[in-house]
Amino acid sequence: MARVCQITGKKPMTGNSVSHSNIKTKRRFLPNLQKKRFYFVEEDRWITLKVSADALRTIDKNGLAAVVKDLRAAGTKI
Repeated sequence: MARVCQITGKKPMTGNSVSHSNIKTKRRFLPNLQKKRFYFVEEDRWITLKVSADALRTIDKNGLAAVVKDLRAAGTKI
């Protein structure tokens, strides 16, 4: 599975590592992804999502049902 958040779509980005002498080398900035299980009350089952820390805050704010509804509307199988 790729390093992509299932809710926000965050994925690795590239940039430079800059040393003290200002030498630049390429590096990757990885998203803070967690594999998390949520209990989905509406369907009486557990679902596992690969989410970023930002997506966890989105779930807390909007609720799991609203987030799953948006994912299904976008065509994601859950």
